[in-house]
Amino acid sequence: MTPAARLSAAIDLIAAIDAQRIPAAKALKEWGTAHRYAGSGDRAAIAGLVWDVLRRRASSAFLMDADTPRARVLGMLKLERGMDVETIAALCDGGRFAPEPLTDAERAALTTRTLDGAPPHVAGDYPEWLDDQLAALFGDERVAEATAMASRAPLDLRVNTLKGKRDKVLASLKHLGATETPWSPLGLRIELGADARNPGIQAEQDFIKGAVEVQDEGSQLAALLSGAKPGEQVIDLCAGAGGKTLALAAMMQGKGRLIATDSDKRQLAPIHDRLSRAGVHNAEVRPPKGDADPLADIRGSADLVLVDAPCTGTGTWRRNPDAKWRMRPGALEIRLKDQAEVLARAAKLVKPGGRIAYVTCSVLPAENVEQVRAFVAAHPDFTPIPPAELAATLWDKADAFLAATWPTPEGLLLTPRRTGTDGFFVSVLKRKA
Repeated sequence: MTPAARLSAAIDLIAAIDAQRIPAAKALKEWGTAHRYAGSGDRAAIAGLVWDVLRRRASSAFLMDADTPRARVLGMLKLERGMDVETIAALCDGGRFAPEPLTDAERAALTTRTLDGAPPHVAGDYPEWLDDQLAALFGDERVAEATAMASRAPLDLRVNTLKGKRDKVLASLKHLGATETPWSPLGLRIELGADARNPGIQAEQDFIKGAVEVQDEGSQLAALLSGAKPGEQVIDLCAGAGGKTLALAAMMQGKGRLIATDSDKRQLAPIHDRLSRAGVHNAEVRPPKGDADPLADIRGSADLVLVDAPCTGTGTWRRNPDAKWRMRPGALEIRLKDQAEVLARAAKLVKPGGRIAYVTCSVLPAENVEQVRAFVAAHPDFTPIPPAELAATLWDKADAFLAATWPTPEGLLLTPRRTGTDGFFVSVLKRKA
């Protein structure tokens, strides 16, 4: 397919997403099934265009002064891809499979209009109803922070220290353009271009043998900040597919007891194969069974309970830009209730002197600092460990790392703009001895 044909396909896909109100991933899959002639490179390029349009949905429409699929695609080409009007016009020449030529109004908009005067939620490309939350946290920096949250994410990997060392895995994956992550001492990063295909990390020997896992650097840091140690009893209360469970297991060096559970046993399905591949032998998976508490026998005995809390996922918008436009205010209320419940459950599992590591992949204060304040008010025997104390125990970059985050007495927040990671909030709460 020519670049112009790919652009036409992206316009059609955005129109289908709008008309049918379906998730972008589903629309892309259905398009690929219906257009078998499109090669993997074509599909990757078209997907990149669609995701970039969703990243800059509001600002592109504002730039073009029109909220149509075509207008959003054209606006994205200028805002996200940095194309000038003549480059865009060359793609839209009206030829076979190409978009229709630019109208006078479109050419004028691409030439003269900017985002000057756009409301923050438009310039930052986020739902208007979230503006109060983001303003409370970021203030006048919310447009810059939200714009970074709309950027394209790299592929981050975590080296599994039970199976390998970072320098050796780095050398092995050099052909993929892997480099060391700036903060995590275990991380590798592969930058992805606008039209990049998936590098197929699952087919690499290092992945097959369990020496490396796909995990955002922010998620790696959240696990490290929990402070899991060899010999401890650790519970991953919202383990899901097991990403942080695997990170905790490596931190524990195979010593101690690691228990993984989740309220939804379907989410736990992949964890067994992942634990086996990673060489983890001290982990026990406890799926829920009816109304019975799978952790009833170990209440009040844990050194550490990791709560990777259910949340709105606002910190992961750059990986799933479709999600932010599909999110509704009611979803936040549901998540706040879920978080309060899982924190209360975690409190019953921690022994005196033990810790709860509360983690969200959200940047919203209601899910983070406000949730921690409410928990401490209801559980005065728990106290947040100061972020500086947490960071100081990790590595020699602690001071620079702390300066890059948004620290509060309740915890610290990582953002794409400041730390180059997904958005993560981490609070470690210690129970009085």
